[in-house]
Amino acid sequence: MFLALNEIRHSKLRYALVIGVMFLIAYLVFFLSGLAYGLAQENRMAVDKWKATDILLSDKANDTLTLSMIDPNLVDEVTAKDTAVLAQTSSIIYKQSDKNAKENVSFFGIESDQFLKPNIIEGKNFKQKGEVVADISLKDQKNYAVGDKIKLATNEEELTIVGFTDNARFSVSPVLYTSLDTFQTVRYGSSMSIQQKPSVNAIVTRGKVQDKPASLQKLSIGKFINKLPGYSAQVLTFGFMIGFLVVIAAVVIGIFIYVLTMQKIAIFGVMKAQGISSQYIARSVIAQTFILAFTGVAIGFLATLGSALVLPSAVPFQSNLLFFSGIGILMIIVAIIGALFSVRAIVKIDPLKAIG
Repeated sequence: MFLALNEIRHSKLRYALVIGVMFLIAYLVFFLSGLAYGLAQENRMAVDKWKATDILLSDKANDTLTLSMIDPNLVDEVTAKDTAVLAQTSSIIYKQSDKNAKENVSFFGIESDQFLKPNIIEGKNFKQKGEVVADISLKDQKNYAVGDKIKLATNEEELTIVGFTDNARFSVSPVLYTSLDTFQTVRYGSSMSIQQKPSVNAIVTRGKVQDKPASLQKLSIGKFINKLPGYSAQVLTFGFMIGFLVVIAAVVIGIFIYVLTMQKIAIFGVMKAQGISSQYIARSVIAQTFILAFTGVAIGFLATLGSALVLPSAVPFQSNLLFFSGIGILMIIVAIIGALFSVRAIVKIDPLKAIG
């Protein structure tokens, strides 16, 4: 460590460039990780809030929520700790005062006395027909407020926002919770008369499902999330990008350390001739690599957290300290592995040939 620190102090500019390259790569990796995590969370936030175990869909729906149609009376045939019905559809809304400002949203039709009901952070829960509870992002990003009248672009039905909840996004769109009666108006319009109890898309359960109708297929919540359109492809894409960047970081810092080592072969030869062991020199190179990688990663980490504070709320960026810490440690470890090529070169140095 003594030799490693002294070398860094002696050649500040040279090693500052190595740290700078490591910082830029680490910053890019952390930033992409934050975007990947944020996008993934916006696909699944509303589902995670359920704290559910399983979801039951029609066996003909191919694991797709929107294609599943279930008779809500079947919920009585499902045996589990807690059960709740869910109707879901995507739609487009706009303010009554501004027809041009349209927003893509996802409607959740639920029973207000079941565990899928949203937590209220502003306003109140829906009680009457035509009332909805919206995700807070509609207020923060689109200036919606409690009491606003909204219309559906599909059938011109009018609804009223009576409250806001948090962390309620599904497939990137903000969620609007409402009653099943209102949901049927959203889906079909008030002009269509419904002669019987309307169908729902799913039955959500907590606890082990002990019994269910044969016409329903059970999916764990984890598997259901992975089946969401585009979710798995998005996670895999970002995962490969981050993985390749980590490998690139290791190659870059490994090349830098190797070049610096080759430039000091004569010095290392003199050190060996004086009786300093190859192990001592190799440990110094490893320590030097650790210091450079750790410093670059730490600066990149701090820069990422600083960037998160100034990003607009519309950017789906979320910091996960545990996730970032794991990536940072991985980058340092891989960088040290890259430096082992330099260690191999040090061990092979012949003092007499190196001195010349």
